[in-house]
Amino acid sequence: MPRVFVALRPPQEEVARLDDFLDVRRDAAPFSWTDAEQFHLTLAFLPDVPEHRLDDLVEAVAAAAGRRDRFDLCLGGGGAFPDPARAKVMWVGLRTDEHADQELQALAAGVRGSAAHSGAQVDGQRFRPHVTVARCGRPTPLDRWVRLLDGYSGAFWSAEEVEVIASYLGEGPHGRARHEVLARLPLGDLGPSPSL
Repeated sequence: MPRVFVALRPPQEEVARLDDFLDVRRDAAPFSWTDAEQFHLTLAFLPDVPEHRLDDLVEAVAAAAGRRDRFDLCLGGGGAFPDPARAKVMWVGLRTDEHADQELQALAAGVRGSAAHSGAQVDGQRFRPHVTVARCGRPTPLDRWVRLLDGYSGAFWSAEEVEVIASYLGEGPHGRARHEVLARLPLGDLGPSPSL
């Protein structure tokens, strides 16, 4: 059974902009840096989805995405989980206006609810929009790094689709996860159901 997540993916130019910002700093710390092609904003994480449920999942997520308006957002600011003083994950946040924030929250809630209704197990953690840029093997003070990321700001882009992505642990480069896009589903479109 694959691990699956539903995500918004920044456009290539914003991925490249963030990657360039991080690239000149990566040698300064021995973190496990996220590969740029895997930058994404997770809306829902589904730890295990039976193969026979994938079509139902995609159909449910398509319906949830179709009920939401497109919105603009940009990557900016930074943070760390569980907190900057003893972090294991470093991330870049989002800058949005009130409309975009409401749409993003409603999209995440809709995707999670629809995924659960389709029979998928949904991770129950609170939705905190972010793009993971690095992981630490043990709790590490990242206050200085978070301050650095607070100064980062990308350009605004339009969220127009969500992706349903399967993640295969250990099958990617350097023993990392390999991601496979199962479906790209437009926001604000209640057209025919997609197929895998």
